Amino acid sequence: MKAPLQLLLITFLGTFLRARTETDSCTNNLSIKVPIPFDTTNLHCLSVWDAQGFILRYVQTSANIWSFILSTPDTNSYVAMGFSATGGMVGSSAIVGWVASKGANGGIKQYYLGGVTSNQVVPDKGNLQVIGNSTFISLQSSRLYMVFQLETTEPLSWLILTTGSTGIFPAAPNYSLTKHLDKLSTRIDYLKANLGSSQVNGSSSQGGGSSTQSDSCDSKLNLNVPLPFDTTKLNCLTVWNAQGYILRYTQTASNTWSFILTAPNQNSYIAIGFSPNGGMVSSSAIVGWISSNGASGGMKQYYLAGYAPNQVVPNRGNLQVISNSTLITSQSSRLYMAFQLQTNYPLSRMVFAIGPNGVFPSAPSFGLMQHQDKASINVNYATGSSATGNPYMNLKRSHGVLNILGWGIFIIMGAIVARHFKDWDSFWFNFHVSVQSLGFVLGVIGVISGLILNNQIHVDVNLHKALGIIILILGCLQIMALLARPKKESKVRKHWNLYHRTTGRILIIVAIANIFYGIHLGREGSEWMIAYGIVLALLLSIAFIFETGLWSRD
Repeated sequence: MKAPLQLLLITFLGTFLRARTETDSCTNNLSIKVPIPFDTTNLHCLSVWDAQGFILRYVQTSANIWSFILSTPDTNSYVAMGFSATGGMVGSSAIVGWVASKGANGGIKQYYLGGVTSNQVVPDKGNLQVIGNSTFISLQSSRLYMVFQLETTEPLSWLILTTGSTGIFPAAPNYSLTKHLDKLSTRIDYLKANLGSSQVNGSSSQGGGSSTQSDSCDSKLNLNVPLPFDTTKLNCLTVWNAQGYILRYTQTASNTWSFILTAPNQNSYIAIGFSPNGGMVSSSAIVGWISSNGASGGMKQYYLAGYAPNQVVPNRGNLQVISNSTLITSQSSRLYMAFQLQTNYPLSRMVFAIGPNGVFPSAPSFGLMQHQDKASINVNYATGSSATGNPYMNLKRSHGVLNILGWGIFIIMGAIVARHFKDWDSFWFNFHVSVQSLGFVLGVIGVISGLILNNQIHVDVNLHKALGIIILILGCLQIMALLARPKKESKVRKHWNLYHRTTGRILIIVAIANIFYGIHLGREGSEWMIAYGIVLALLLSIAFIFETGLWSRD
């Protein structure tokens, strides 16, 4: 029995070792088990697409021959490397390779990208002079190695890299190519072996340059990449001073608006949203990012349906983004994000955000991490002016002031008088009823204003809202108890007193807690906390003094 067990163990270990994923980097020596038709000892190596793990090795083998090896993880999809004169896919020629997951079939072909439809992506056509018998693709330890040689004095500097849909490969007889799942293009300096500009998902980016370039509305826009619209008559606004966000825009046509958002490149995503109500929820946003080394990046529309990650949906939204108008570039330590919208008039309420450092959306989900900071403004497109802040600030502050006065001050004052001024028979009762009624009315208005505010800005304040409704219910119970107040000589009067006092004390405790919580949610700063804390401390001190006197008499 030992021999079969040993054989089974050896087979299992061999399968495990073969299935183990092999990583590749420019610090590793190239080790391919199949012969390569050129010398690989002096290969240049670049990590050309960090997000997808693409490694490119190349060398100028002779005066007019260049040799390439593209190494990628095997994701059971085709991989492609194209050469473009402009950085765009259309008009480029690409080498596409694939190997099925079990290595049963595969292939490598040149394609010419004559357009964006499938019938315009033509196999066995293109402008690349591929040297015969130099192309092959190999699957080795869960990585693909695609090898080819080009006859040229120097290849085009714009490289386009793509990954295809999982499990879908070109097949005979037409070898048509399905749309890529993800795409990046990058500009390469072959002599220096480094990356320059890059272009991601139809959006351009540029790495390199260590000096920090400032931008302002007094300086002239000077980009090293072409834009698909006229930039000579752009309006300019400083939209977020704290983060250095500058927005340029113009109405290019009757139903076309062009935008350029520029911000310091802090190795995080940047976002501009258009909101129907001034809040982030229900807004549609253009989000762009470029990693610090320029190797990965992208630009997408997101729809912000809520606060949960699964409610921030990529490739969705209410913005009619014009095709091939999106571009993001990093130039001298600043990001420039350009896009065009098809609309008669864009929404005037804008929201801006900056993402966490070093965390970017990535395939396949392109989920967006929560921003580290945000701001909102109102833009008057006609005058080129903006108003910073929340358009519902007055309603928010009215909500806070009404609830503080009603539930947090007057109700407490009425309770103190009811407990400690019983000797002033008619005074205490009239004052108690008057002050409590005023507090209740102000509190009710405050709660209603809060519900209106929540309906308009869709902020996630469920706990604060629930506590407010509980306070309102307790207040209504107190008013009902006042109307049903039995006479002093009634046998149920002591039970009524216990109910009335207990309900009132619960109301006050919950109200105080919810007021402080509401100030925290409203981000009004420590001034509001301190101000209400002083008033509350004064009321409690008065109550304590009277309570001490009451104990001493007893």
